[in-house]
Amino acid sequence: MPLMTTRPMFDLAYDGGFAVGAFNVNNMEITQGIIDACAKERSPLILQISKGARKYANIRYLKHIIDAAVEEHPELPIAIHCDHGDTLDLIQTCINDGYTSVMLDGSHHPFDQNVRLTAGAVKLAHAAGVVVEAELGMLGGIEEDIVGLDAAEYEKNVEKFLTDPQEAANFYRSTNIDSLAVAIGTSHGAYKFKHEAKLAFNRIEQLMQTCPGLPLVMHGSSSVPQEFIDLINRYGGDMPNAKGVPEDQINMAVTKYGVCKVNIDTDLRLALTAKIREVFATKPAEFDPRNYLGPARDAIVTMVSHKLHVLNSAGKAEAVIRQWEKLGKPLPAYYTRRKGT
Repeated sequence: MPLMTTRPMFDLAYDGGFAVGAFNVNNMEITQGIIDACAKERSPLILQISKGARKYANIRYLKHIIDAAVEEHPELPIAIHCDHGDTLDLIQTCINDGYTSVMLDGSHHPFDQNVRLTAGAVKLAHAAGVVVEAELGMLGGIEEDIVGLDAAEYEKNVEKFLTDPQEAANFYRSTNIDSLAVAIGTSHGAYKFKHEAKLAFNRIEQLMQTCPGLPLVMHGSSSVPQEFIDLINRYGGDMPNAKGVPEDQINMAVTKYGVCKVNIDTDLRLALTAKIREVFATKPAEFDPRNYLGPARDAIVTMVSHKLHVLNSAGKAEAVIRQWEKLGKPLPAYYTRRKGT
C-alpha cells in the first residue's frame, strides 16, 4: 500500500467507534515491532517522527526503514506524521521528505499567533496534498522537546488548561485544519499524574458540538504499563510512582467520542527499556545486540497488539483501504490482485 494521508482513516474513525494509533519511531526495532503488530491485527497505523527522532536517527535512514515496511506489508494503510513540528521551515522540510501528515504545534503561543502559524502550515501542506494537525490547550508533563506544565500544577488547575470549545471553533474556522490535538486531561511522559487520572469527557462532548466533524487527537496517552515499570525497577531502574492514562478511559474516548488519533510514545520506550534491562541483568555475559534488541522488539509487538484492541482499530485496515479508493485514489496492486482485476 502506498503511504496515505490520515483522511480516509479519520473519515471512518470519527463515526466508527475507533481511533488510529500514532506510534513514535526512532529506530529499526521499534518500527518493526509496530508494523508486525499492526499486520497481525490488520490495523491502520500512523508512524510519527519527532524533531528528536530526526536528529537521532537521520530522516533518510528512518524514511528508508518505513519504505521497507510499506514494501513488506502492502496490505497496511500507513501514514507518516510529523509530531510536534514548531516552525514552518520544519513543516516544509517534512513535506519535502515525503510525510503525508504534519503537525504545527503552536499551543504555547498566544491564540492569534497560533492561528497565523497554523494557517501558514495548512497553506503549505494542502498545496502538496498533505494534511495538518494543530494543537489548542496545554498538557502537563515533559517528553523530548515538549515541555508542558508541572504535573502537580496541572492536576490542581486542570480545568483552566483544557481546550476551550468556543475557542476551538474559532480556531477551526480560521485555519482549515484537518484534525485538532486537544487538552482533555492527559499529560506527556511517564509521570503523568500524582493521583488517579480522570479525562474530561464532558469537554470532549462540548468540542464535538462546537466543531462537528473535526477529528480530535489525544496526546500524552500512554498508559505506562505497570509490568514494564516493575521490570525496569527490578533490574536497576529508578522509576517510582510512574503513572499513565487508564486504558478504560482511552477506550471510552475512542469508542464513544470523536477521538480519531491516539499518540503512543512513552509505552514504546518502556517496553524496549524493560526488556533490555532484563536481558542485561539475567544474562550479564550477553553482548550480541540481536539477543537483547530481539526480545525488546517482541515486547513492542505484544504491547502494540494489545493497544490496537484498546483503540478498537484491529481489523479496520481493509475498510480504510476501501475508503481511500472512494476518495478517488488508485487501489494498490495487492488489492486489485485480490479482486481479480
